[in-house]
Amino acid sequence: MSQVGHATARALLRRLAVEQAECRVPSLTAAIVRDGRTAWFGGRGRVGDAAPTPATQYRLGSITKSMVAVVVMRLRDEGALALGDTLDTHLPGAPHGHLTIAQLLSHTAGLTAEPPTTWWERTPGVPVADLFKRLGPGELKHRPGRRFHYSNVGFALLGELVGQLRGTTWLQAVRGEVLAPLGMNDTTARPRHPHATGYAVHPWADVVLAEPEHDADAMSPAGQLWSTPHDLARWAAFLGGDTGGVLCGDTLAEMREPAGVDDGDAWTGGFGLGLQLARTGGRRLSGHTGSMPGFLATVWADPAEGVGVLFMANTTSGLSGRLAIDLLDILDEHEPRLPDEWRPVPADPGLLALTGLWHWGPKPYALRLLPDRGLSLEPLNGGGRASRFVPQADGTWLGLDGYYAGETLRVSADHLDLNTFVFTREPYDAAAPVPGGVSDWHA
Repeated sequence: MSQVGHATARALLRRLAVEQAECRVPSLTAAIVRDGRTAWFGGRGRVGDAAPTPATQYRLGSITKSMVAVVVMRLRDEGALALGDTLDTHLPGAPHGHLTIAQLLSHTAGLTAEPPTTWWERTPGVPVADLFKRLGPGELKHRPGRRFHYSNVGFALLGELVGQLRGTTWLQAVRGEVLAPLGMNDTTARPRHPHATGYAVHPWADVVLAEPEHDADAMSPAGQLWSTPHDLARWAAFLGGDTGGVLCGDTLAEMREPAGVDDGDAWTGGFGLGLQLARTGGRRLSGHTGSMPGFLATVWADPAEGVGVLFMANTTSGLSGRLAIDLLDILDEHEPRLPDEWRPVPADPGLLALTGLWHWGPKPYALRLLPDRGLSLEPLNGGGRASRFVPQADGTWLGLDGYYAGETLRVSADHLDLNTFVFTREPYDAAAPVPGGVSDWHA
Protein backbone atom coordinates (compact mmCIF):
# COMPACT_ATOMS: atom_id res chain seq x y z
CA MET A 1 0.00 0.00 0.00
CA SER A 2 1.45 3.35 -1.07
CA GLN A 3 -1.32 5.62 0.26
CA VAL A 4 -3.85 5.47 3.08
CA GLY A 5 -7.53 6.16 2.52
CA HIS A 6 -9.15 9.55 2.95
CA ALA A 7 -10.71 8.78 6.34
CA THR A 8 -7.43 7.40 7.65
CA ALA A 9 -5.50 10.43 6.39
CA ARG A 10 -7.98 12.77 8.05
CA ALA A 11 -7.70 10.96 11.39
CA LEU A 12 -3.90 10.99 11.24
CA LEU A 13 -3.83 14.68 10.35
CA ARG A 14 -6.21 15.54 13.16
CA ARG A 15 -3.97 13.76 15.70
CA LEU A 16 -0.99 15.70 14.36
CA ALA A 17 -2.92 18.97 14.48
CA VAL A 18 -3.96 18.39 18.08
CA GLU A 19 -0.35 17.75 19.07
CA GLN A 20 0.91 20.89 17.31
CA ALA A 21 -1.81 23.12 18.76
CA GLU A 22 -2.05 21.82 22.32
CA CYS A 23 1.70 21.39 22.79
CA ARG A 24 2.41 24.75 21.09
CA VAL A 25 4.96 23.45 18.58
CA PRO A 26 6.23 25.99 16.01
CA SER A 27 6.17 23.31 13.32
CA LEU A 28 5.57 19.57 13.37
CA THR A 29 5.83 16.91 10.67
CA ALA A 30 5.04 13.21 10.76
CA ALA A 31 4.90 10.27 8.38
CA ILE A 32 3.75 6.67 8.22
CA VAL A 33 5.81 4.12 6.27
CA ARG A 34 4.18 0.90 5.15
CA ASP A 35 5.86 -1.94 3.26
CA GLY A 36 8.90 0.24 2.66
CA ARG A 37 7.04 3.23 1.20
CA THR A 38 5.65 6.45 2.62
CA ALA A 39 1.92 5.92 3.01
CA TRP A 40 1.09 9.24 4.66
CA PHE A 41 2.77 12.57 5.43
CA GLY A 42 1.43 15.47 7.45
CA GLY A 43 2.77 18.88 8.47
CA ARG A 44 1.42 21.64 10.72
CA GLY A 45 2.70 25.03 11.79
CA ARG A 46 5.06 27.28 9.89
CA VAL A 47 8.71 27.25 8.85
CA GLY A 48 9.23 30.85 7.91
CA ASP A 49 6.09 31.79 5.99
CA ALA A 50 5.27 28.33 4.68
CA ALA A 51 4.00 25.01 5.97
CA PRO A 52 6.67 22.34 6.47
CA THR A 53 7.07 19.80 3.68
CA PRO A 54 8.77 16.40 3.29
CA ALA A 55 11.87 18.35 2.18
CA THR A 56 12.10 20.58 5.28
CA GLN A 57 15.17 19.84 7.41
CA TYR A 58 15.07 19.30 11.16
CA ARG A 59 17.85 18.23 13.47
CA LEU A 60 17.95 14.50 14.23
CA GLY A 61 19.81 14.57 17.53
CA SER A 62 20.55 11.09 18.82
CA ILE A 63 19.05 9.34 15.79
CA THR A 64 22.56 10.02 14.47
CA LYS A 65 23.81 7.31 16.83
CA SER A 66 21.86 4.59 15.04
CA MET A 67 23.56 5.46 11.75
CA VAL A 68 27.01 5.38 13.33
CA ALA A 69 26.10 1.99 14.82
CA VAL A 70 25.30 0.60 11.37
CA VAL A 71 28.84 1.40 10.20
CA VAL A 72 30.23 -0.34 13.30
CA MET A 73 28.19 -3.44 12.45
CA ARG A 74 29.37 -3.32 8.85
CA LEU A 75 32.95 -3.34 10.17
CA ARG A 76 32.05 -6.36 12.30
CA ASP A 77 30.54 -8.19 9.35
CA GLU A 78 33.67 -7.49 7.30
CA GLY A 79 35.86 -8.98 10.03
CA ALA A 80 37.59 -5.68 10.84
CA LEU A 81 36.49 -5.93 14.48
CA ALA A 82 34.61 -8.15 16.91
CA LEU A 83 31.95 -6.82 19.24
CA GLY A 84 33.82 -8.36 22.17
CA ASP A 85 36.98 -6.43 21.29
CA THR A 86 38.05 -3.74 23.71
CA LEU A 87 38.21 -0.22 22.39
CA ASP A 88 42.00 0.01 22.73
CA THR A 89 42.39 -3.02 20.45
CA HIS A 90 41.64 -0.68 17.55
CA LEU A 91 42.11 2.73 19.14
CA PRO A 92 45.34 2.53 21.19
CA GLY A 93 45.58 5.13 23.90
CA ALA A 94 41.85 5.86 23.93
CA PRO A 95 40.42 6.69 27.36
CA HIS A 96 38.58 3.80 28.97
CA GLY A 97 40.07 1.51 26.35
CA HIS A 98 39.10 -1.57 28.39
CA LEU A 99 35.44 -1.13 27.47
CA THR A 100 34.11 -3.38 24.73
CA ILE A 101 32.55 -2.23 21.49
CA ALA A 102 29.34 -4.09 22.35
CA GLN A 103 29.12 -2.29 25.70
CA LEU A 104 29.53 1.08 24.04
CA LEU A 105 26.89 0.28 21.41
CA SER A 106 24.36 -0.90 23.99
CA HIS A 107 25.01 1.80 26.62
CA THR A 108 26.11 -0.81 29.15
CA ALA A 109 29.74 0.38 29.39
CA GLY A 110 29.05 2.46 32.51
CA LEU A 111 30.41 5.69 31.03
CA THR A 112 29.11 9.09 32.06
CA ALA A 113 26.09 10.30 30.14
CA GLU A 114 27.54 13.71 29.24
CA PRO A 115 31.11 14.87 28.51
CA PRO A 116 33.06 16.82 31.17
CA THR A 117 32.76 20.06 29.18
CA THR A 118 30.33 22.94 29.16
CA TRP A 119 26.81 21.98 28.04
CA TRP A 120 27.90 20.37 24.78
CA GLU A 121 24.57 20.65 22.99
CA ARG A 122 24.50 24.45 23.39
CA THR A 123 28.16 25.39 22.94
CA PRO A 124 30.77 24.88 20.20
CA GLY A 125 32.39 21.46 20.40
CA VAL A 126 35.89 20.60 21.52
CA PRO A 127 38.40 18.60 19.44
CA VAL A 128 38.73 14.86 19.99
CA ALA A 129 42.16 15.19 21.62
CA ASP A 130 40.76 17.68 24.14
CA LEU A 131 37.77 15.46 24.93
CA PHE A 132 39.97 12.41 25.39
CA LYS A 133 42.18 14.27 27.90
CA ARG A 134 39.11 15.08 29.97
CA LEU A 135 37.76 11.52 30.14
CA GLY A 136 39.51 10.45 33.32
CA PRO A 137 38.71 7.51 35.63
CA GLY A 138 35.93 9.47 37.31
CA GLU A 139 33.89 9.43 34.10
CA LEU A 140 33.24 5.71 34.57
CA LYS A 141 30.07 5.76 36.67
CA HIS A 142 29.21 2.04 36.80
CA ARG A 143 30.97 -1.28 36.51
CA PRO A 144 31.06 -2.17 32.78
CA GLY A 145 28.23 -4.53 31.90
CA ARG A 146 26.38 -3.97 35.18
CA ARG A 147 23.46 -1.89 33.92
CA PHE A 148 22.02 0.27 31.18
CA HIS A 149 23.28 3.85 31.45
CA TYR A 150 22.79 6.03 28.38
CA SER A 151 26.07 7.63 27.29
CA ASN A 152 26.56 10.28 24.65
CA VAL A 153 30.27 10.01 25.39
CA GLY A 154 30.27 6.35 24.36
CA PHE A 155 29.23 7.27 20.84
CA ALA A 156 31.91 9.95 20.63
CA LEU A 157 34.36 7.09 21.20
CA LEU A 158 32.62 4.90 18.62
CA GLY A 159 32.71 7.70 16.07
CA GLU A 160 36.46 7.99 16.51
CA LEU A 161 36.75 4.20 16.19
CA VAL A 162 34.88 4.27 12.88
CA GLY A 163 37.10 7.05 11.58
CA GLN A 164 40.25 5.21 12.60
CA LEU A 165 39.27 1.92 10.95
CA ARG A 166 37.95 3.58 7.79
CA GLY A 167 40.84 6.02 7.47
CA THR A 168 38.44 8.96 7.28
CA THR A 169 35.91 10.66 9.54
CA TRP A 170 32.81 9.12 11.06
CA LEU A 171 30.76 11.53 8.95
CA GLN A 172 32.36 10.50 5.66
CA ALA A 173 31.92 6.85 6.58
CA VAL A 174 28.22 7.29 7.42
CA ARG A 175 27.65 9.37 4.30
CA GLY A 176 29.38 6.93 1.98
CA GLU A 177 28.22 3.64 3.51
CA VAL A 178 24.73 4.46 4.77
CA LEU A 179 23.22 7.72 3.55
CA ALA A 180 24.26 7.65 -0.10
CA PRO A 181 23.32 4.00 -0.75
CA LEU A 182 19.91 4.58 0.81
CA GLY A 183 19.32 7.75 -1.20
CA MET A 184 19.27 9.91 1.95
CA ASN A 185 20.89 12.84 0.16
CA ASP A 186 19.24 15.51 2.29
CA THR A 187 20.74 14.24 5.53
CA THR A 188 23.64 16.56 6.34
CA ALA A 189 25.91 17.63 9.18
CA ARG A 190 24.79 21.26 9.09
CA PRO A 191 21.46 22.73 8.01
CA ARG A 192 20.66 23.55 4.41
CA HIS A 193 17.70 25.50 3.00
CA PRO A 194 14.84 24.95 3.65
CA HIS A 195 15.29 24.09 7.32
CA ALA A 196 13.40 24.78 10.51
CA THR A 197 14.91 27.03 13.15
CA GLY A 198 15.12 25.43 16.55
CA TYR A 199 13.03 27.18 19.18
CA ALA A 200 12.37 27.09 22.90
CA VAL A 201 8.73 27.91 23.62
CA HIS A 202 8.10 30.00 26.74
CA PRO A 203 6.23 27.93 29.35
CA TRP A 204 3.79 30.71 30.28
CA ALA A 205 3.48 32.78 27.11
CA ASP A 206 3.11 32.19 23.39
CA VAL A 207 6.56 33.45 22.50
CA VAL A 208 9.66 31.63 21.29
CA LEU A 209 13.43 31.91 21.66
CA ALA A 210 15.83 30.73 18.96
CA GLU A 211 18.17 28.00 20.20
CA PRO A 212 21.86 27.87 19.23
CA GLU A 213 23.26 25.44 16.67
CA HIS A 214 26.93 24.49 16.54
CA ASP A 215 29.32 21.91 15.20
CA ALA A 216 29.65 19.47 18.10
CA ASP A 217 33.10 18.37 16.89
CA ALA A 218 34.22 15.42 19.08
CA MET A 219 30.65 14.85 20.27
CA SER A 220 29.12 15.04 16.79
CA PRO A 221 28.63 11.23 16.39
CA ALA A 222 26.18 11.49 19.29
CA GLY A 223 23.78 13.92 17.62
CA GLN A 224 25.04 16.14 14.80
CA LEU A 225 22.94 15.21 11.77
CA TRP A 226 20.04 17.09 10.18
CA SER A 227 17.49 15.36 7.97
CA THR A 228 14.07 15.62 6.35
CA PRO A 229 10.83 13.68 6.76
CA HIS A 230 11.48 12.20 3.31
CA ASP A 231 14.91 10.90 4.28
CA LEU A 232 13.82 9.77 7.72
CA ALA A 233 11.02 7.77 6.11
CA ARG A 234 13.70 5.92 4.16
CA TRP A 235 15.49 5.27 7.45
CA ALA A 236 12.25 3.90 8.93
CA ALA A 237 12.00 1.53 5.96
CA PHE A 238 15.61 0.47 6.55
CA LEU A 239 14.89 -0.26 10.21
CA GLY A 240 11.88 -2.29 9.13
CA GLY A 241 14.04 -4.56 6.98
CA ASP A 242 14.42 -2.79 3.62
CA THR A 243 18.18 -2.44 4.08
CA GLY A 244 19.05 -1.75 0.44
CA GLY A 245 22.18 -3.89 0.72
CA VAL A 246 23.67 -1.61 3.39
CA LEU A 247 23.37 -4.32 6.04
CA CYS A 248 22.30 -7.95 5.97
CA GLY A 249 18.98 -8.78 7.57
CA ASP A 250 20.49 -11.02 10.22
CA THR A 251 22.77 -8.24 11.41
CA LEU A 252 19.90 -5.78 11.63
CA ALA A 253 17.94 -8.37 13.62
CA GLU A 254 20.94 -8.71 15.95
CA MET A 255 20.93 -4.96 16.51
CA ARG A 256 17.29 -5.21 17.61
CA GLU A 257 17.98 -7.83 20.30
CA PRO A 258 17.65 -6.38 23.83
CA ALA A 259 21.04 -5.85 25.48
CA GLY A 260 19.87 -3.61 28.31
CA VAL A 261 16.61 -2.26 29.71
CA ASP A 262 16.02 1.05 31.39
CA ASP A 263 12.73 0.58 33.24
CA GLY A 264 12.76 -2.55 35.35
CA ASP A 265 11.71 -6.18 35.04
CA ALA A 266 8.56 -5.82 32.92
CA TRP A 267 10.46 -3.61 30.53
CA THR A 268 8.86 -1.40 27.95
CA GLY A 269 12.01 0.46 26.92
CA GLY A 270 15.53 -0.74 26.30
CA PHE A 271 18.49 -0.81 23.97
CA GLY A 272 20.04 -3.18 21.49
CA LEU A 273 23.24 -2.53 19.54
CA GLY A 274 22.83 1.14 18.68
CA LEU A 275 19.05 0.88 18.42
CA GLN A 276 16.49 1.98 20.96
CA LEU A 277 13.73 -0.55 21.69
CA ALA A 278 10.15 -0.21 22.88
CA ARG A 279 7.32 -2.61 23.68
CA THR A 280 3.86 -1.09 23.61
CA GLY A 281 0.39 -2.35 22.76
CA GLY A 282 1.75 -5.72 21.66
CA ARG A 283 4.25 -4.11 19.30
CA ARG A 284 8.02 -4.56 19.39
CA LEU A 285 9.51 -1.37 18.02
CA SER A 286 13.08 -0.47 17.17
CA GLY A 287 14.50 2.88 16.18
CA HIS A 288 15.67 5.93 18.10
CA THR A 289 14.53 9.16 19.65
CA GLY A 290 16.46 12.39 19.27
CA SER A 291 16.64 15.77 20.96
CA MET A 292 18.86 18.81 20.61
CA PRO A 293 18.15 22.38 21.72
CA GLY A 294 15.20 23.42 19.60
CA PHE A 295 14.45 20.01 18.11
CA LEU A 296 12.73 16.71 18.89
CA ALA A 297 12.51 13.72 16.56
CA THR A 298 11.57 10.05 16.75
CA VAL A 299 11.58 7.15 14.31
CA TRP A 300 10.20 3.68 15.05
CA ALA A 301 9.80 0.56 12.94
CA ASP A 302 7.72 -2.54 13.59
CA PRO A 303 9.27 -5.18 11.32
CA ALA A 304 6.60 -7.74 12.16
CA GLU A 305 3.89 -5.48 10.74
CA GLY A 306 5.97 -3.86 7.99
CA VAL A 307 5.19 -0.40 9.32
CA GLY A 308 7.17 2.60 10.54
CA VAL A 309 6.36 5.99 12.02
CA LEU A 310 8.28 9.21 12.53
CA PHE A 311 7.89 12.80 13.62
CA MET A 312 10.15 15.87 13.54
CA ALA A 313 9.53 19.08 15.48
CA ASN A 314 11.38 22.33 16.11
CA THR A 315 10.81 22.70 19.83
CA THR A 316 13.11 22.00 22.76
CA SER A 317 10.44 20.25 24.84
CA GLY A 318 6.74 19.91 25.43
CA LEU A 319 5.46 17.10 23.19
CA SER A 320 2.98 14.67 24.72
CA GLY A 321 5.12 11.55 24.34
CA ARG A 322 2.26 9.65 22.67
CA LEU A 323 2.24 11.01 19.14
CA ALA A 324 4.12 8.23 17.33
CA ILE A 325 2.23 5.42 19.07
CA ASP A 326 -1.11 7.16 18.56
CA LEU A 327 -0.44 7.44 14.84
CA LEU A 328 0.25 3.70 14.67
CA ASP A 329 -2.94 3.03 16.64
CA ILE A 330 -4.97 5.12 14.20
CA LEU A 331 -3.51 3.24 11.27
CA ASP A 332 -4.35 -0.09 12.92
CA GLU A 333 -7.90 1.04 13.66
CA HIS A 334 -8.68 2.33 10.19
CA GLU A 335 -6.58 0.10 7.96
CA PRO A 336 -5.36 -2.98 9.83
CA ARG A 337 -2.77 -5.00 8.01
CA LEU A 338 -4.04 -8.14 6.34
CA PRO A 339 -2.07 -11.29 7.08
CA ASP A 340 -0.18 -12.83 4.22
CA GLU A 341 -2.15 -15.50 2.39
CA TRP A 342 -1.37 -19.02 3.49
CA ARG A 343 -0.09 -21.23 0.70
CA PRO A 344 1.23 -24.78 0.78
CA VAL A 345 4.94 -25.21 0.16
CA PRO A 346 6.94 -28.30 -0.81
CA ALA A 347 8.28 -30.35 2.10
CA ASP A 348 11.23 -32.71 2.31
CA PRO A 349 9.66 -36.16 2.92
CA GLY A 350 12.39 -37.07 5.38
CA LEU A 351 11.77 -33.96 7.46
CA LEU A 352 8.00 -34.34 7.17
CA ALA A 353 8.32 -37.78 8.76
CA LEU A 354 10.01 -36.20 11.78
CA THR A 355 7.21 -33.79 12.56
CA GLY A 356 4.72 -34.35 15.31
CA LEU A 357 4.99 -35.47 18.92
CA TRP A 358 8.29 -35.81 20.79
CA HIS A 359 9.05 -35.98 24.50
CA TRP A 360 11.72 -34.48 26.68
CA GLY A 361 11.48 -36.95 29.52
CA PRO A 362 7.73 -36.97 30.24
CA LYS A 363 7.05 -33.52 28.75
CA PRO A 364 5.41 -33.52 25.29
CA TYR A 365 6.76 -31.26 22.54
CA ALA A 366 5.65 -30.62 18.96
CA LEU A 367 8.15 -30.52 16.10
CA ARG A 368 6.89 -28.50 13.14
CA LEU A 369 8.39 -27.94 9.72
CA LEU A 370 9.05 -24.33 8.74
CA PRO A 371 9.88 -22.86 5.32
CA ASP A 372 13.35 -23.45 3.89
CA ARG A 373 13.82 -26.67 5.92
CA GLY A 374 13.59 -24.84 9.24
CA LEU A 375 12.24 -26.54 12.36
CA SER A 376 10.23 -25.36 15.35
CA LEU A 377 10.26 -27.25 18.65
CA GLU A 378 7.83 -26.11 21.32
CA PRO A 379 6.01 -27.60 24.31
CA LEU A 380 2.42 -28.61 23.70
CA ASN A 381 1.08 -26.87 26.79
CA GLY A 382 2.70 -23.56 25.89
CA GLY A 383 4.99 -23.45 28.92
CA GLY A 384 8.67 -24.24 28.66
CA ARG A 385 11.52 -23.87 26.23
CA ALA A 386 10.59 -23.18 22.62
CA SER A 387 13.03 -22.43 19.79
CA ARG A 388 13.29 -22.28 16.03
CA PHE A 389 16.15 -23.89 14.14
CA VAL A 390 17.72 -23.41 10.72
CA PRO A 391 19.63 -26.11 8.79
CA GLN A 392 23.42 -26.05 8.61
CA ALA A 393 25.76 -27.40 5.93
CA ASP A 394 26.93 -30.26 8.18
CA GLY A 395 23.41 -31.67 8.55
CA THR A 396 22.70 -30.16 11.97
CA TRP A 397 20.30 -27.35 12.89
CA LEU A 398 21.21 -24.13 14.68
CA GLY A 399 18.94 -22.56 17.30
CA LEU A 400 17.67 -19.08 16.40
CA ASP A 401 15.92 -17.92 19.55
CA GLY A 402 14.73 -18.83 23.01
CA TYR A 403 16.72 -21.00 25.41
CA TYR A 404 18.43 -22.88 22.59
CA ALA A 405 19.62 -19.84 20.60
CA GLY A 406 23.05 -20.71 19.19
CA GLU A 407 22.82 -24.34 20.29
CA THR A 408 23.01 -27.36 17.97
CA LEU A 409 20.16 -29.76 17.21
CA ARG A 410 21.07 -33.19 15.79
CA VAL A 411 18.23 -35.13 14.25
CA SER A 412 17.91 -38.93 14.08
CA ALA A 413 14.98 -41.11 13.14
CA ASP A 414 14.35 -42.22 16.74
CA HIS A 415 15.57 -39.25 18.79
CA LEU A 416 16.57 -35.60 18.76
CA ASP A 417 19.78 -34.54 20.49
CA LEU A 418 19.61 -30.88 21.50
CA ASN A 419 22.88 -29.97 23.19
CA THR A 420 22.78 -33.28 25.20
CA PHE A 421 19.02 -33.08 25.88
CA VAL A 422 17.43 -36.12 24.21
CA PHE A 423 13.88 -36.00 22.85
CA THR A 424 12.14 -39.29 22.07
CA ARG A 425 8.86 -40.38 20.49
CA GLU A 426 7.74 -42.03 23.73
CA PRO A 427 8.35 -40.63 27.22
CA TYR A 428 11.76 -41.87 28.41
CA ASP A 429 12.06 -44.35 25.53
CA ALA A 430 14.09 -47.28 26.83
CA ALA A 431 15.69 -47.83 23.41
CA ALA A 432 16.92 -44.27 23.05
CA PRO A 433 20.26 -42.89 24.26
CA VAL A 434 20.68 -41.05 27.54
CA PRO A 435 18.67 -41.06 29.68
CA GLY A 436 16.79 -43.99 28.15
CA GLY A 437 14.22 -45.89 30.18
CA VAL A 438 15.26 -45.64 33.81
CA SER A 439 12.72 -48.24 34.95
CA ASP A 440 9.29 -49.60 34.13
CA TRP A 441 6.36 -47.25 34.43
CA HIS A 442 4.16 -48.36 37.34
CA ALA A 443 1.21 -47.22 39.44
